[in-house]
Amino acid sequence: MYDVIIIGGGPAGAAAAVYTARKQLKTLMLTEGFGGQSIVSDDIQNWIGEQHISGFDLSEKMEKHVKSFPDFVDVKMPEKAVSVKAIRCNDQNVCDFEVVTDKGNTYEGKTAILCAGARRKKLGIPGEEEFNGKGVAYCSTCDAPLFKGKAVAVVGGGNAGLEAAVDLFPYATKVYLLEFSDTLKGDQVTQNQCRANANLEIIFQAQAKQIMGDKFVNALVYTDRTTNQDKTLEVQGVFVEIGSVPNSDIAKGLVDIDKYGQVIIDSKLATTSHQGVFAAGDITDDPFKQNNISMGDGVKAALSAYNYILKRKQRA
Repeated sequence: MYDVIIIGGGPAGAAAAVYTARKQLKTLMLTEGFGGQSIVSDDIQNWIGEQHISGFDLSEKMEKHVKSFPDFVDVKMPEKAVSVKAIRCNDQNVCDFEVVTDKGNTYEGKTAILCAGARRKKLGIPGEEEFNGKGVAYCSTCDAPLFKGKAVAVVGGGNAGLEAAVDLFPYATKVYLLEFSDTLKGDQVTQNQCRANANLEIIFQAQAKQIMGDKFVNALVYTDRTTNQDKTLEVQGVFVEIGSVPNSDIAKGLVDIDKYGQVIIDSKLATTSHQGVFAAGDITDDPFKQNNISMGDGVKAALSAYNYILKRKQRA
C-alpha cells in the first residue's frame, strides 16, 4: 500500500514526486517516460532559470531529481496506468485507490495524483492516416530535417504551430501556416520571429480538408472559410499542430471531467471531485498549458495529498 500513486512523468508528475518524497511519503510513480510533451522541443526558452534548454535535457534533469529519493519514490518505467478506481470506501467516502497498468500489474494507494498529461490532436481528414510518416508529421523537432528543400504546410496558429514553423525554417523552401481563425494565438515573440522570415506565408480562415499524394504527400486541400472555396497547396509535408487531448480516460467515472475531457480541479488545492484524488498539468482544466504552471500545480497536488493523509490518519 503506497501513500501516493503518481500517474505521469511530465513536469507535473516530477514535481509532485519530489515533494511527496520530501514529505517522506511512500510514493509510486507510473510513467512511460519523463518529460511529457516537451521532450520533443529542441529549444525551450521560457523555463524559468534557463534561457535555453532542450526538452531532452529537461527530462533528464527531472528524472535525475526524482530518482535522487530512492527510499521514498518507486519509479516504474515504462509502465502506463490504464485505469484508476476507488476501493474499500467507508461511509464517509474515504477510499483507497487501485491502479491497473498496461503490464497487467495492480497497485494500491491511499491517494492518487493524476498527471497523465495530454496527446496530440489529429485533423481527422482524408489522407491523414494514409500518409502518416509519409509526409504527415506531428513532431517538427524530430522530422523537420527530413523536409530539406521542400514546401511544407503547418496546420495550427498557436504556440505549437509557430514553433513548428521556426523548426522548419532552416530546411523548408516554403512554409505555409494555416490558422482556422483570423488571428494567431501564439506568443508574440514567436509570432514576430515567424513573420520576419520571408519563406513563411500565413493563411487565415483556413480549414484543412484533405491530404493528397501518391506514395508520399504532394498536396493539402483546405477550405477558405471566408469564401467557402476549396484551395490546394502543393506541399510535400503537413505538420499537424492543433493542440492536444487530455489523457483522462483512466479516470472516467472516478472524477468529474468537462466536455473537453479535462479533469476539473480546484486550482487552489489541485483537488478533484473525489477526495483523495488530485490532479495537475495538462490533464486538468487549468487554462494555461505551460511547463512552469504544471510543475507548480504538481507541487500543490503533492502538498494537498500530504495534508489529506495527515487528516486521514487522525481520523483512524
